[in-house]
Amino acid sequence: MGKRHAGAAMAVLITSGLTLGAQQAVALEPLPAWQMDWHPWSEDRPAEALCRGVYVMPAYRLPATDDPEQVRTESDSAHYGEDGETILGGEVILRRGETQLESPRVNVPSSREQAFAEGPLALRDQNLLVRGQAAEFSLVSDAASIDTAHYVIHDQRLRGNALQLARLEDGRYRLTSANFTTCDPGDDLWRLVTNDLVLDRESGFGTARHARLELGRVPVFYWPWVRFPIDDRRQTGFLWPSLGISSDALDYAQPFYWNIAPNHDATITPRWITDRGLLLGGEYRYLFPTDAGQVEGAYLSSDGGGSSDDPNDASRRYEGEDRWYIDYQHTGRFDARTRYDLRYGAASDGRYFDDYGSVFGDDPTNMPRLARLNYRGDVWNLDARAQGFQRLDDPLRDRDKPFYRLPGLTADARWSQAGGFYQQWRSNYTYFWRDVDRNNVPLREAAVGSRVHLSPATGWRFDESWGHLEPRVEWLATAYDLDYGDRDTDRDTGLTRNVPVSTIDGGLVFERELELGGRDYRQTLEPRANYAYVPARDQSEFPDFDSDERAFSWNQLWSPHRFSGSDRVGDLNRLSLGVESRLLEDARGRERLSLGVGQAVYFDDRNIDMGGDPNTLPSPSVDDGERLYQATRDRSPLVTRLDWQINERWSTGYEWLYDDNRQRTERTTVSLRYRNPAGHVLNLGYRWQLQGFDPSGDDEDRLGYDREEYDLSFAYKLDPRVDLIGRFIYDHTNRRSLEQLAGVQWNDCCYGVQLVWREWVDDNDTANTIEDDFTERGLFLRFVFKGLGGVGGDAGEYFEQAVPGYRATAF
Repeated sequence: MGKRHAGAAMAVLITSGLTLGAQQAVALEPLPAWQMDWHPWSEDRPAEALCRGVYVMPAYRLPATDDPEQVRTESDSAHYGEDGETILGGEVILRRGETQLESPRVNVPSSREQAFAEGPLALRDQNLLVRGQAAEFSLVSDAASIDTAHYVIHDQRLRGNALQLARLEDGRYRLTSANFTTCDPGDDLWRLVTNDLVLDRESGFGTARHARLELGRVPVFYWPWVRFPIDDRRQTGFLWPSLGISSDALDYAQPFYWNIAPNHDATITPRWITDRGLLLGGEYRYLFPTDAGQVEGAYLSSDGGGSSDDPNDASRRYEGEDRWYIDYQHTGRFDARTRYDLRYGAASDGRYFDDYGSVFGDDPTNMPRLARLNYRGDVWNLDARAQGFQRLDDPLRDRDKPFYRLPGLTADARWSQAGGFYQQWRSNYTYFWRDVDRNNVPLREAAVGSRVHLSPATGWRFDESWGHLEPRVEWLATAYDLDYGDRDTDRDTGLTRNVPVSTIDGGLVFERELELGGRDYRQTLEPRANYAYVPARDQSEFPDFDSDERAFSWNQLWSPHRFSGSDRVGDLNRLSLGVESRLLEDARGRERLSLGVGQAVYFDDRNIDMGGDPNTLPSPSVDDGERLYQATRDRSPLVTRLDWQINERWSTGYEWLYDDNRQRTERTTVSLRYRNPAGHVLNLGYRWQLQGFDPSGDDEDRLGYDREEYDLSFAYKLDPRVDLIGRFIYDHTNRRSLEQLAGVQWNDCCYGVQLVWREWVDDNDTANTIEDDFTERGLFLRFVFKGLGGVGGDAGEYFEQAVPGYRATAF
């Protein structure tokens, strides 16, 4: 009777989220839930269940025949009518392939070309149930129609009704005055309604005329015509629009999805902002066996300038100018060892994202640019790159513009021999360039040019379970070829530097068995000593392309390198001593507790700073002598660190840097973490840092005050439906909150909601002053109709970043 095809098409009616509606709502009375195969949960309800029940398709009442085209029939009565028709009555059951029809009466005319079924009838086919009042079926083709149809797709949790459901002879389906929803029976929070719906199973898409979305029977969006997918195949068509309204402007974006091919697609998004103009955005993605990438961007011709009446307002800075951005990413591989990456990002100006935004207020700070080829072998690691980025500051000073690596070539290798001996080779050639007016930057920063840096090393590693010893010698050889442009200078443009770095690292491991709280542990006591010697070399004329001074920490106790990058090598004559004790569980060897204490003793002053002069120390007038004290102190702060896994859910961390000479804390951090398997998360943090403790970064980026901050973040699952998320960062030094966030995620059976309120401080210019900081706030909403789509930006990824340990529930 052709019903199997009808059921298969209906089963994919709502698998991909249809954007349709109707001029008039369907006026059919709903059927009792049990008639639609609905089974409410009882004591066996799963803990994670969001819905109040489940759809269960019962077993077929007739077995299938060996021939899928053959019809098997069962009825209480059968007789011929006066005109030769066959009339089946009582309880009639017909089975053809995977399709089963149940009806109290079926009439087959004498022509045997069609059949009529009277209701109430039920049609079942592959997790599809359709109930109706009357049906007509062709016996010579697949054409069929059911009047007053109620349907449910069990697997997709989709239900709806239509005044008429018809299968056309060409295999398409037409539904008249139809609707659907994924909500539980009796709950019509949302539904899609349409006057005329056509489904094409062969091509995988449907079309609807006069379609609308209803929330609680209230229409909220209308489409005169819409084309949409009806299965998992991607289909070209319009996606959900986004709408933003403020007191001064309307912001409407309508994305259009273009399914170019199975391995590449595009989304084109016209966006109309009433006080700025038409912004055309787009994204193109592609995927190949060894390569993948995407390019996105947007363009607006002649910015309207916004709604501010103040002509000096920052938002009107680019009024009348073209605004745009582009971001291209590509990654691929030639073979298992060789891969390459491409990235190019650019924006018309540093305010683009301030004016046109990104979700939740965290705009990018730069636009990366990269072309890289990398080879990883058993011995050699080779890397070639051209790299840079556009810094999104507005205005952007020349001295703040980043250097480009055009190119950067790296070759690293390591060889090991029996007995613990090893050799290591590191080498890099980089040409540094930046687009600045070199007359407007300090002389040291006016240089561009090439740098060759070689760092061969050799050492011996003795490593046993009871201890280790490792003497190591590294040679740092650096050469520059510099260009100062038109600047008058007597600086040497061909600079070289050779510095040996010698270290000896050794430690012992003592163990004992220990019982605590009725559990067996293995406790270790691990004393460690590290000596490092690095002589001073004159670097006063050296440029600063990529170096920065490192803040002191536990790891710096054991490292001979005081600077990152290769432009500075800090002098050092130091002995570090420390001891660490760990508590290990014997059964799994997992570390439960680690406590370490250490301090470094300096035998010489540290003359080399970012200035690079080995013969002078910082002036006592600079930073009230703090830099001079750090360069001449005879011992480092005392470092204490603790990591404690209290139990399966609670853990804590602690680090304390204490100056025992001045009897003051230089830095301390305390954290307490809670992780519950049910999804509850709690993070408590405290941080204190002495002004000037961290010497990295530019002067204007270093804090001009003691930092004392409290950080609280949490996520709590009230039940499988509701997540509460919050974060609060408080700057106790300046008596202000740096960030406040409150969010709720409601994950219901047929819809999901994310509501986020956020207030945060934006550092307008420099970090060492707060007078120019300003506060921003926003309320962000996302609504998802399950089986249909959603409106608004997804906060899940942002929640995971703001609340460490939290994992957002996917709608």
